[in-house]
Amino acid sequence: MTSTVRARPEVVSREQWLDARKALLAKEKEATKARDRLNAERRRLPMVKVEKDYAFTGPDGRYRLADLFDGRSQLYVHHFMWIDETDTGCSRCTGAADQTFTPPILADLHDHDVTFVAIARAPYPKIQAFTEGRGWMFPFYSSAGSDFNYDLHTTLDEDRAPVEYNYRTKDELLAQGFTEQDLRGDWPVNSVFLRDGDDVFHTYSAFARGMDHMVTPYTFLDLTPYGRQEQWEDSPTGWPKQYR
Repeated sequence: MTSTVRARPEVVSREQWLDARKALLAKEKEATKARDRLNAERRRLPMVKVEKDYAFTGPDGRYRLADLFDGRSQLYVHHFMWIDETDTGCSRCTGAADQTFTPPILADLHDHDVTFVAIARAPYPKIQAFTEGRGWMFPFYSSAGSDFNYDLHTTLDEDRAPVEYNYRTKDELLAQGFTEQDLRGDWPVNSVFLRDGDDVFHTYSAFARGMDHMVTPYTFLDLTPYGRQEQWEDSPTGWPKQYR
């Protein structure tokens, strides 16, 4: 029978496959242990006290950053990208919200003293209409009018703050192939904060590929022969790729 795919793994005997699988298993275990060490190092990362009094808008009016913790000590913020051209939420963020930010996952985070919130720079009435249309139950706040997005480098606007993304300056980003047009608007970022009494500390932010493991389908796709099928994936020659 003729193969219907452009490329595929080599076909071998069961014994040869088992040898290769065991060799890969050893590397997988090594990566797992390395990830455990990295996670431990991340927990020991120093933190910075948040000095600015950011204001947010939500269902009951105005909130301070400390209010978003909802009585818990840890806060996980998904910086929800807002697309100016369509004046609506980013499709990737929307997909992540549909798949991941579900009540059972939020309940598990709450059991571990973590509050999850989404924050976008759009005015709250637009956010409220957007979330109600999706049927989402997680807390979603507006940072409109504050410096929060710009200070956390999730919204790039040189008129508001020096351009920086993933801890690289504008010059470094341009040298990597970004254009001036690229370095505008919202970009993928997640941030974590810790509260101690009235004091709030910024402990961590991840950008771009540093947070892609949060997208649930990727966990499954990374185990399949053709993976994520994305342009930037380092796949063998002939493997299907497409930009999503």
